[in-house]
Amino acid sequence: MQTKASEIKILAANRQAGHNYFLTDRYEAGIVLTGTEVKAAREGKIQLKDSYAEVLHGEAWLVNAHISPYSHGNRMNHDPVRSRKLLLHRTEIDKLLGRRASGGSR
Repeated sequence: MQTKASEIKILAANRQAGHNYFLTDRYEAGIVLTGTEVKAAREGKIQLKDSYAEVLHGEAWLVNAHISPYSHGNRMNHDPVRSRKLLLHRTEIDKLLGRRASGGSR
């Protein structure tokens, strides 16, 4: 029987960020994608080199990540550089904003 850890496939990683910046915290987040973005991501067509996360209106967003258009997509293909919502817990978003989960306001 295989474990769940061996079933996880990493689709993209920004290894250069560890060389260019001092990383203090790491977060694991989900991301909201459209249908053609999911198919392109499974093909490995993701570029995170110039991307970053920012918090706007209490939600985390991935900005400047490039997901190439799906090769078999039609006119409904996605915008390659659109902002995508990140799925984080409220306490993690508050921590990114510098607030404490117990005493901070939203």
